[in-house]
Amino acid sequence: MPEIQKKIIEGITRGRIKWQRHAFERMMERDIYRTDVLQVLKTGEMIEEYPKDHPLPSGLFLGFKGKIPLHVVASIDIKTGWCYIVTAYHPDTKHFKSDYKTRKK
Repeated sequence: MPEIQKKIIEGITRGRIKWQRHAFERMMERDIYRTDVLQVLKTGEMIEEYPKDHPLPSGLFLGFKGKIPLHVVASIDIKTGWCYIVTAYHPDTKHFKSDYKTRKK
């Protein structure tokens, strides 16, 4: 398991979660619930890792609510252990292959 993913799970487990305004706005627009986002981060798969993201390292996670795919982008402050929820969305096959993991070129 990638270090970023371990740290994000640790932060969530400790209740160190900060929801970015952008994430809330998009979640409301897309009918995505906090519990779904947290479930994806805890049990989903990190499909892209961005260790050099600024200002904090982040990752793209894939999980499913039933048969519906869900992507979540989260970042982690390694020093403080706070996890930041950046955005959440339902991936489509216009941008991702049918596995919802692989980006189309």
